[in-house]
Amino acid sequence: MAARAPRGFGQFGGVARAVERVGERWALLIVRDLLGGARRYSDLKAGLPRIPTNILSDRLKELQQAGVIRRVPTVRGGYELTPLGRELEPVVLGLERWGWAAPVDPADGEVLSADGLSVTLRAAFRREEAAGLPATEYVVHAGEASVSAIVVGEVVDVMDVGPAALPQPQRRLDIGAPEEVLEFRVGLSELGALLGDGMPAIDVLAGGDHLVLRFRRTFHFDAVSGAGEAAAGAAA
Repeated sequence: MAARAPRGFGQFGGVARAVERVGERWALLIVRDLLGGARRYSDLKAGLPRIPTNILSDRLKELQQAGVIRRVPTVRGGYELTPLGRELEPVVLGLERWGWAAPVDPADGEVLSADGLSVTLRAAFRREEAAGLPATEYVVHAGEASVSAIVVGEVVDVMDVGPAALPQPQRRLDIGAPEEVLEFRVGLSELGALLGDGMPAIDVLAGGDHLVLRFRRTFHFDAVSGAGEAAAGAAA
């Protein structure tokens, strides 16, 4: 059965057209997860555990019809972003930064997937700060998600390295393993403070305090004036 046609807003303009294509519930989270590379239907379902299977199927069909994703012949049941879909990357990263402007504690049952953590780190990446720092690998464990972020100058490359890591594209950074490595574990409740201006406790598994400071310089979200009051009001 074909997916239903997107509901039009009766508006002529770019924002309206974009929302008609990717504004349905779950659609942008599917795009977010596909930024990490090709994913099978089962991979997407595992990363979005609350999405009903029929809704996931519908969204995949709708995104295909909109030219945002396509099937991957070499991956059975796989999907990937088209060049048009890849153009949504800065939009997704911008929304990620906006969403972290006023971090809140995770609600009961909320999870952080490796694809979600990868996008969080990419959105928090400060290329100007990283430009003059030595090449470094950061292995971050947050909740059940584990990723490796290699930073070389103004470039960051993030990959899932957890026990159930999904197949990934080859690293774009052809430099070998950096000599300096920081590996640490942080709770989901402390992740926002770590990437912001707080001082949360983290469990350092490898590396020294100077690398923790380097991480915080390299990955950081700026606070937005009034965001805290807005988040408090929404939670009340």
